[in-house]
Parts: sequence; C-alpha cells; structure tokens
Amino acid sequence: MAKRPQAKHKIDRRIGGNLWGRAKSPFNKREYGPGQHGQNRKKPTDYGTQLMAKQKLRGYYANIGERRFYRYYEEAIRRRGDSGHNLIELLERRLDATIYRMKFVPTIFAARQFVNHGHIKVNGKRVTISSYSVQDGDTVEIIEKSRQLALVIQGTTEAGREVPGYLEVDHAKLTGKFVRGPKLEDVPYPVQMEPNLIIEFYSR
Repeated sequence: MAKRPQAKHKIDRRIGGNLWGRAKSPFNKREYGPGQHGQNRKKPTDYGTQLMAKQKLRGYYANIGERRFYRYYEEAIRRRGDSGHNLIELLERRLDATIYRMKFVPTIFAARQFVNHGHIKVNGKRVTISSYSVQDGDTVEIIEKSRQLALVIQGTTEAGREVPGYLEVDHAKLTGKFVRGPKLEDVPYPVQMEPNLIIEFYSR
C-alpha cells in the first residue's frame, strides 16, 4: 500500500478545491496552494491542466498510486465506449469506493483501511483488498462483529452525502448491492472531474 502523508488534507489546497466536500477542508479558509509560493500561481499550460485533472482524480480515491492508476487508464482505453466514462466506472467499482458511496464509513481513506482490516464481505466472502473490483449484482456487507464500530455509526448517520442511484443500500442491515456501473454524470463528486483530460494526458 502506498504511504499516506500526514498532511493529506493539503491535497485540497494543492488541487485548488474542496475535493471531498468537507466542512473542515483547509481550502475553505485558504483558497490557494500550500507553501510560500502558493499564492503566486501562474496560468497553467495545457500539460499542467491535464496533470492537475489526473492528480485531482487520483487524490479523490485516497491518493491511488501512479502505477495502479495508469493500469486503470490502460483498461479504460481497451474497453469499448467513452474512455473517460470507462475510467470513472473502473474507479467506482473499487471496493473501498463502493463502501464509501454506501455511507458505511465517513471518508474514502477510512474505507481503504476498513477493507484492509477485514471488515467487509462481498457475496458472503471476506475481502481484504481495497482495489477489489465489484461487479453488477454483487452484495456488500459489513461483518457482524464490526457493525457497532464508531466509524460505521459515524458513516451511516453522516448528513450531507447521499447514496447514488447505481447502488442499493439497507443501513439497518448494513448491506448493499452494486446495481450497475456508473457514468461520470451519475457520480456525486463535490468538484468537477475531467477524465477526458486524463486520457489526453496519458495519450501524449
């Protein structure tokens, strides 16, 4: 697993937006980049714009490693249809992203740790790989002994986030179903994502 820097909240300021829509985001107070030169940004080049789009999407999914992210790109362009939409679908099928969307945990970083620690079952079998790809019709549930954890209670009672339409969730039973793969417009990102720029970045 890639290391997560303690200052992960600076990602918001680095990419120039409240990436997860959090009330405590440092971007809400300082709408400029970190460091002594953060307020003196020059207009980005086309390359810089594409790079920022990539960093924004990588950061959103708990700062996925570059090598794995590139593999998602390769799979996205291999599939039929819009490569940008394919990329989003592949990322949303990750198990950590799925339980975050289902509101089983409050953050995507917590979701990754939650899966790795063995708190989740898919189709009745425990899965400890956060990048596990959830398929249409798969059922996801929190194991019995983990259902009263403070993290779960915080996630399921959190206001301000809705479960998207491509998932079905029963918070009383702490189970959910992955109904279908989403398109970009189906995903409730707090900030604008531009997967087409990421495809252009890697296609250079």
